[in-house]
Amino acid sequence: MIADEVATGFGRTGAMFACNHAGVVPDIMAISKGIAAGYLPLAATVTVDKVYSAFLGSYSELKTFFHGHTFTGNPLACAVALKSLELFEQDNLLAELQPKIERLKQRLGNFKELLHVGDIRQCGMAAGIELVENRETGTPYPWEESIGIKVCLEARKRGVFSRPLGNTIVIFPPLVISHSELDMLLSVLMESIRTVTE
Repeated sequence: MIADEVATGFGRTGAMFACNHAGVVPDIMAISKGIAAGYLPLAATVTVDKVYSAFLGSYSELKTFFHGHTFTGNPLACAVALKSLELFEQDNLLAELQPKIERLKQRLGNFKELLHVGDIRQCGMAAGIELVENRETGTPYPWEESIGIKVCLEARKRGVFSRPLGNTIVIFPPLVISHSELDMLLSVLMESIRTVTE
C-alpha cells in the first residue's frame, strides 16, 4: 500500500498523518510540504523494513531503487525539517491543533447562511467551501464566470491570500495560526464571498 501524504502529512488533518485516522500503516509513504513546515522544499519516500531490505545490497547486485526526489537531501531544508519535527514534540503541536480545528469547524458552519455556498468540507486544518449558482438545485457557476478567482481576488484586497480550485475556495492555514488570525481569515472569506456572489 502506498500513501501519498504530501499535502496531508505532519498534522494537516489533525493527526500526524492522514492514514493514522484509518489505523493503517502503508508499505510506502510519500512525504513533502509539511516535513519542513512549508518553509523550504523537501521530499522523502519512507518505507517499511521489508520494502527497504528488498533494495539493500552491494552496488554490483543492481538492487538499487533508481529513484530520487528533486527536493531530497538539501542540507538547509533538512535542518528546517529536523527543527519542525522537534517543535511537534516540544510544543505538543498535535494537541494544540485540536481547539483550532474545532474553531474552524464552528466558523465554517456560519458560511451556510450565504446563499451561494453549497458543500463545505473539512478535515483538520484543511477545508473547502464550494460556491454554487443555485444552492437548492446544486447548479454550479459556469466556469467562465471564474467566481472562485473573483472571491480570492476580493479577499486579497482585504489582506487574505487564498486560492480556489475552480469554484471551491481552499482554506489551508499554517498550523501555527492564532485563533484571532483564524477568525480574521474566515471573516474576510465570508465577506468576500458575500461581496462577489450577492
